[in-house]
Amino acid sequence: MGSAWHARCSRRWTAMPDAITRIGFVGLGNMGWPMAHLLDPHYTLTVHDARADVAESFAGEHRASATTDLAALAAASDAVITMLPNGDIVREVALGDGGLAAGFASGSVLLDMSSSAPLGTRQLAEDLQPRGVAVVDAPVSGGVAGARGGSLAIMVGGDRDEIDRCRPVLEHLGRVIYEMGGSGTGHAMKALNNYCSAAALSSACEALIVGDRMGLEPAKMVDVLNASSGRSAATQGKIAEEILSRDFSAGFTIALMAKDVGIAGGLAEGLEMEAPILARTRDLWKDAAELLGDTAGVTEIVKLWEEWNGGELGSGSG
Repeated sequence: MGSAWHARCSRRWTAMPDAITRIGFVGLGNMGWPMAHLLDPHYTLTVHDARADVAESFAGEHRASATTDLAALAAASDAVITMLPNGDIVREVALGDGGLAAGFASGSVLLDMSSSAPLGTRQLAEDLQPRGVAVVDAPVSGGVAGARGGSLAIMVGGDRDEIDRCRPVLEHLGRVIYEMGGSGTGHAMKALNNYCSAAALSSACEALIVGDRMGLEPAKMVDVLNASSGRSAATQGKIAEEILSRDFSAGFTIALMAKDVGIAGGLAEGLEMEAPILARTRDLWKDAAELLGDTAGVTEIVKLWEEWNGGELGSGSG
């Protein structure tokens, strides 16, 4: 048994592509820049951004080189990380004219760390597979602070061997790596996690507004919720720290939450499932993004109930 195990390991090791030493990084936004910064000392890094001056600025401050040519970036990389606004843009960057696919060598890997639609990720993996290019989806949770500190939680989907190959890269970026399953499962987990977060926050806001109208003191309500079965990450953090204090400083925006809940809703529809609470939550956050604006923080969603019910939380008129 031992010799058979070693033989399997030996075959697996020899079949694996070389270790990743050259990385392309596409998307140097609020999350991408600090993530690329953490990788720069450890890899030969080539960066790209839709704003060429941003990529040049990054290269000027780091060892990395910058390029406007996506195919050239792919040709110079063992793995390309995408950190982009959505999966449609990732697909265009990968398969569009002059995109990554034109430069990828067989054995390369596309590591999509964006918040992309899971079924779209699965399709992208199928489209790149004939070229010998693997796709690993590895979205993150932890925000800009986590990106800066290398303490992100990373949810990974894809072929296990390819995940193992990417793991040393991911370990520079995250404190914990969750291997979720096949292609698209990392993106599915990210969207479903944020759906649960959005549902918990919105239901807590609604409960507080109703209780306020009844004469309950919001701060005491939060204390009871946190000592009881109604507690959540929202009641244990965001409600007291930002909503009751009126310090709406959450770095994660309503627009981003609406996007992720929309991805979760699209997944349920794509799988032909009935998910009525998810559908209502998706509509609620979509409306909130339209009414409150793209830059509003997630905790500002309480303003919807305040507007609907004619008073600020804590005034007794909610």
